[in-house]
Amino acid sequence: MNSQSWATLSNQFIYAAMFVYTLVMIALAYDLAFAGRKGRAEVPAVDVLVGAAGSAPEDQLIDEPVEGAPAGQRTRFGNIGFSLLVLGFGLQAVGVVLRGIAAGRVPWGNMYEFSITASLSVVGIYLLLNRRFDLRWMGIFIVTPVLLALGLAVTVLYVDAGQLVPALRSYWLVIHVSAAVISFGLFTTSAVISILYLVDTLGYRIVAFVFPLWTFAVIAGAIWAENAWGRYWGWDPKETWAFITWVVYAGYLHARVTVGWKGRKTAVIALVGYASLIFNFVGVNIWLPGLHSYSGL
Repeated sequence: MNSQSWATLSNQFIYAAMFVYTLVMIALAYDLAFAGRKGRAEVPAVDVLVGAAGSAPEDQLIDEPVEGAPAGQRTRFGNIGFSLLVLGFGLQAVGVVLRGIAAGRVPWGNMYEFSITASLSVVGIYLLLNRRFDLRWMGIFIVTPVLLALGLAVTVLYVDAGQLVPALRSYWLVIHVSAAVISFGLFTTSAVISILYLVDTLGYRIVAFVFPLWTFAVIAGAIWAENAWGRYWGWDPKETWAFITWVVYAGYLHARVTVGWKGRKTAVIALVGYASLIFNFVGVNIWLPGLHSYSGL
């Protein structure tokens, strides 16, 4: 098979994944409407006292479900939808791999490839987190933006598989962009949780985990820039917005750790950080041309 045949096959798998994700969205929407988190109210909770002599200030009381308590009840459609989500993830993963085979390189050399890979990362990270936490109830809030991202990718951002521009022909493409892709997936999951006002628990933990990875992605990009363009930092639009994203999330962690902000205030900061991340990956490529303008549009 030639590269065009591999690319066509990749497109077919991406379209198949989109079809399955559509079924997932419908099934999970039904589940949310008729079951949602039903049964959560029935889960008993205990107050874990932090402090000496069994007393603690009110803000140190942590509600935790009793070990072994039943999770939220699901409808049959919810279980089917989650199973289909795993199938859709597999189809999309094959599509991404085939795109790499068609291009003869890692499949994230332009905005189309980054979109299908980053959205795959979002679903994969969600599935992994669900093995540790019961996050089935938020599945529809994951699959809907992923489906929209894939729709945008195939209708607006699509370009034929081809060779990279000289500046991208480096092993740093694998290191730098893979870190960015994983960061994008984790930040997206955190943003969904922040929107749902769960920032005080899992959302904070995810940002705390991914922030060092994003820091590494920025540093790796600077090292690659020195190798490609002879300077570590030049305030290119992409570099500038990567730094802005870093600063916002650093402020988020600072507010949580030192000031003790929780709830709505930190949710707003986390969403501002995610907005800057989205603008960095999409808006900069379209509206702010620079050395990182590899969208192919």
